[in-house]
Amino acid sequence: MSPTIILDIGFMAMLVVVAFAIVRLRSLFAIVMLQGVYSLVSAAWFVSLDAVDVAFTEAAVGAGVSTVLMLAAMLLADRESRPVPMSQQIGPLVIVVLAGLAMFYALGDMPAYGDAHSPANAYVGMDYIELTQKDTPHIPNVVTTVLASYRGYDTFGEAVVIFSAGLGVLLLLGLNGNAGKWRAQPNGTRIAAAPAPAARKRPMPKDAPKPTSKPKTVSTTKAKAKSKKGGKS
Repeated sequence: MSPTIILDIGFMAMLVVVAFAIVRLRSLFAIVMLQGVYSLVSAAWFVSLDAVDVAFTEAAVGAGVSTVLMLAAMLLADRESRPVPMSQQIGPLVIVVLAGLAMFYALGDMPAYGDAHSPANAYVGMDYIELTQKDTPHIPNVVTTVLASYRGYDTFGEAVVIFSAGLGVLLLLGLNGNAGKWRAQPNGTRIAAAPAPAARKRPMPKDAPKPTSKPKTVSTTKAKAKSKKGGKS
């Protein structure tokens, strides 16, 4: 058995162990971290399979952007997930089993690993390999040439979409640096009485006018008038 196959089997075993750990854990922080580990192991496995472009995408999106967004979303949720009843786990388990069986059934139609006559190596792929040496002789990697030259606009568009999605999620979560700091400041004059003692007290802005003194009641005014008349007499 070649060392490459042994390495691939080791990567697959690590993925299975990490997947079972994610399913069994209840701590959301540990789950998010293990998801990042799963993406990194997957990226290493893709490199072993000579799929460097897929490895770059998995490492950047799966282990990088997704982990940051999941940690940001975890700030607004509980730290531990609640146990799910067994009756609600039967349906997802059946779907996963059926999808796995369908994937194993489709393995028979896939070409052998490294087959020179496979569709990926017989049609457009061979044209790219031949044209790369003529069009971009200063770039030795064919995958880099395809991503940066032939599909440069497509790659730039994907980067813009990922950046826009991440920025939108951060803004929705309120992680732009202004979360909890903005307060509405009234511009008019306060004419209502002071709030009740049981009400929540909020600091008034510095530029707000001070509340006016309490108006004198009619009874107090009449009492002072009577006292003045009594003193004159």
